[in-house]
Amino acid sequence: MSRFDHTAFVNSRRDERSLGHHTLRAYAQDLRTFARFTKAHHLSDPLSKDDILAYHRHLRDELGAKPATIERRLVTLKSYYAWRADRNSALPSPFADVRISVRMPRPIDRETLKAVLEYGEGQSAMQPMSGTDTTAPASQSAVTLLIIKLLIVTGLRISELTNLKVSDVSPDGSQILVNGKGSKERIVFVPNQQLQEDFRRFCQIRSKDGSTASPLFLNMAGRRLRAATFRKRLRTLSKRLGIEHHLTPHRFRHSAATLLIEEGIDIRMVQALLGHANLKTTEIYVRVSNQALRCALERVDILDVLRNLRGTQIVAKRARLQPQ
Repeated sequence: MSRFDHTAFVNSRRDERSLGHHTLRAYAQDLRTFARFTKAHHLSDPLSKDDILAYHRHLRDELGAKPATIERRLVTLKSYYAWRADRNSALPSPFADVRISVRMPRPIDRETLKAVLEYGEGQSAMQPMSGTDTTAPASQSAVTLLIIKLLIVTGLRISELTNLKVSDVSPDGSQILVNGKGSKERIVFVPNQQLQEDFRRFCQIRSKDGSTASPLFLNMAGRRLRAATFRKRLRTLSKRLGIEHHLTPHRFRHSAATLLIEEGIDIRMVQALLGHANLKTTEIYVRVSNQALRCALERVDILDVLRNLRGTQIVAKRARLQPQ
């Protein structure tokens, strides 16, 4: 793996798929990590399955990388070798017989979502967006709550949301034009009428503050709200509410998908909402929902419930059924 190959691969992802700066930087970092490993262990092409498994152990045991980091680095490496094999069939991928386990998403349970919304409403009061004053700026707590609600009902990526402009929202607050991964545009709907109204009033205030090309969400300094800043807000909120596995924007995205599927929305509609290019990416939420169903059924063991019926209950029921 030469440095030129690293650069060529990353450039191809940029030019062919229009991937963002952060994704491209992560690709380059992942490939540099593997290049250091191959150099230290004197590995050269063709690499084998055992070499990949040794790299996995290196990440886990020697570098102490988190499971999410290990998964990402292996997925990047697999993509690199698939790209290289596509360009030169004489260079097969060592991942042919290697299976990479994909972590199941961790959505936020319904009780926690309810607690977050109740806390946010109590803190913000949403006066500028739901009251009569349509000129006063919204408080930061009100903006945070609005973003949380939008994440829950739209499943937007936080980068998609923080990159929104005032002009990207319809006048009635019911539709959002989203510029997603690969510069692919899609329409996302805001279904809740009260949220539409709050969103409409917020956008009305923002349009009066500046041009329609201005960023929709601002930080306390009046500049575009960054994803990292919003993540800090969620960490603070998690600590205040005592939420373990703290809240993240992507967990809200997982929750949006899981809740819609659990409520019977067709998976292809969820795919369109999330902006997934491949249906298989969305299908993981069906597995999450099935797991939730299994856990619920295990908590309520029907046979055990029947065994524990008291004899008097059965006798009383039989007596009611006897003809008089």
